[in-house]
Amino acid sequence: MNRIYKTMEPSVVDEQMLQKAVEEQGPQDQAGRIAKEEGIQYHEVIQLRLDYRNILKIDHLWEFTSLTKLQLHNNLIEKIQGLEKLINLEWLDLSFNNIQVIEGLDTLVKLQDLSLYNNYISVIENMDPLKNLQIFSLGNNLISQLDNVIYLRKFKNLRTLNLAGNPVCKEENYTIFVAAYISDLVYLDFRPLDEQTRQKAFTQYQYAIEEMRHNDLQEQRATEAQKNNEEELQLHKDAFVEHLNGSHLFDSMYADDAEAAKLAYLPGVATLLESYPCLTQLVALCVQIFEVGLTQHTCRQNEMDAFFTGFQDAVADNQQRGAEIAADFERSRRQVMAGMQQAANNRLEARISNYRDEITQLCHTLMTLELQLVGQLEDITKDFERNISDMVGGFIEYCRDLENHHHEKLLEIAVATLEKVAKNELEEDLPDDVRLLFVDKDTAVSAVSASHDTHLLKIDNREDELMTRINSWMTALIKSIHDEEIKRNRKRISEIHNYVDYVREQLEELHLQEHQ
Repeated sequence: MNRIYKTMEPSVVDEQMLQKAVEEQGPQDQAGRIAKEEGIQYHEVIQLRLDYRNILKIDHLWEFTSLTKLQLHNNLIEKIQGLEKLINLEWLDLSFNNIQVIEGLDTLVKLQDLSLYNNYISVIENMDPLKNLQIFSLGNNLISQLDNVIYLRKFKNLRTLNLAGNPVCKEENYTIFVAAYISDLVYLDFRPLDEQTRQKAFTQYQYAIEEMRHNDLQEQRATEAQKNNEEELQLHKDAFVEHLNGSHLFDSMYADDAEAAKLAYLPGVATLLESYPCLTQLVALCVQIFEVGLTQHTCRQNEMDAFFTGFQDAVADNQQRGAEIAADFERSRRQVMAGMQQAANNRLEARISNYRDEITQLCHTLMTLELQLVGQLEDITKDFERNISDMVGGFIEYCRDLENHHHEKLLEIAVATLEKVAKNELEEDLPDDVRLLFVDKDTAVSAVSASHDTHLLKIDNREDELMTRINSWMTALIKSIHDEEIKRNRKRISEIHNYVDYVREQLEELHLQEHQ
């Protein structure tokens, strides 16, 4: 493997290198001048070339969140790192470096084309999240184990693979083996896999492939089942009603209740527990709230969709109206420039002033529409918060009422048992630790009250959890939309001012030329 630049001074990706690269690769005309004046916005960069720069360490790329293509080939990179924030990356070239281990790719789930050609990699690994991978170049590395290629079976979209130049390619059945285990592959080592090769591969590895396909199918079914369960639970969490579609709340009330186990021995308590409202009314209510929660979640989503659709329509209307005003201005500007040779200076100044007023009006119109959108958003979120709070509040109060009813019944049984113990009329044989609860009325009532307090604490905790998450969701939602609106606002105003400044400069230049 030929390595270049080894005698040159290594470098690290830093702010100066990034700024220079973006400026060189960005627009060079009026748009480029404006970009430099405003400051480079790394989060808007789509493609970036950092090749042939003697880079030893990848760093400072966290702001490039919109990047889809990154070229880092022909450097001195020894470790794949610093790419965690590039979640939109689709094309990554790390060829001709000094990389020994495949790592640091876990968040690049959109990656389709990956080149690690001409490195020092000996094992294919740590690529599980790259489900969208279509092209993988790993030629001129140190892959020596044929079985290691089986790892690539999990990439169902992989169509092009390059392993040429690896020790594994010297294996007698290399091509047949790869064609057999990666059956959807179209190109291997720059050549198409023909039907004859595929047929030979199937014949030679038929039984091993069938067993592996069976295992893959079982694994796929288990993965899909787990995914469905996770998605269902996430839906319940998004609706703030997870674990309310059953007796989870009732079970949790007794899980940490030390006195409940003792009180269960009292005559009539077992029957009470079986008929306890939580097993009928509370569980039914939980299921009802659960279903209402899912319905409300759907309603919230529908309202959010309607809101954002309206928002986008309003923005589109803004843009259309702005474009029409700008087009009218451009036509007028061209007329002014064409008539400059004949028009008097004071008349030109008046016309320029009129155009400035029109731009100011455009800015005012756009700002007004954006403020209307903010107001609409605030109304919607307030309705959300009010509706959910009412629903949760009613649910919690009903739970408390049911628990209070149960507490009263349990207290009646405890007092009756105390009287029987005092009169030595208790027929049931109670454990010693339970009998100790009935040495006097205060001890018995204290045990029942402690159990009651434990149950109420569980309900209070569930209420706090619901309200905290609802409020956090609301706060995050409002903040996110307001933040985006502020960004949009500032960007739009900046665009308008830049356009006005550009037009003014053009007019001033022509005006000066006319008077020279």
